[in-house]
Amino acid sequence: MTAPRDLELTARSTPARPLSRGDLRLLVLSLLGEQPRHGYELIQCISEMFVRVYTPSAGSIYPVLSQFEAAGWVSALEDGGRKRYQLNALGQAELAAQREEVDAALHRVRHSARSIAKANLPPVVRDALRELKQALGLHHARWQDDNAAAVAQALREAAAQIRAQGR
Repeated sequence: MTAPRDLELTARSTPARPLSRGDLRLLVLSLLGEQPRHGYELIQCISEMFVRVYTPSAGSIYPVLSQFEAAGWVSALEDGGRKRYQLNALGQAELAAQREEVDAALHRVRHSARSIAKANLPPVVRDALRELKQALGLHHARWQDDNAAAVAQALREAAAQIRAQGR
């Protein structure tokens, strides 16, 4: 099965669609609601959400921005030869009107991103993560403050080591 043309997925990933129909539009609306952004910045923000396993193409982002311009939701300001898109009052009102849909889309995006990231973990890492979850689950509600603090510190140290190896 081949991925749709507007998707760039790594060879190991298997999901057919990281985003549900219409979610890219809602995601862009949400991101522009946070702050003005260039199209490339939007692409990078979304890519970061998916741990760089999925990156929307320019051919999928810029038509959404053009639709937003045509609808009168954004102002495109020239910024060093590039356009920086900013929600205007009409766009802010649209974001508010679609808040439930945007929140649902963000929830689906987080779920999809987690699934994609998990599917792209090496099996040995996935197995170790499963063991960790099982060990944490064995404690149920019997955590003591000092024990919880020690486990939290061990997890922070493991996270730091993983980040250091990724550089």
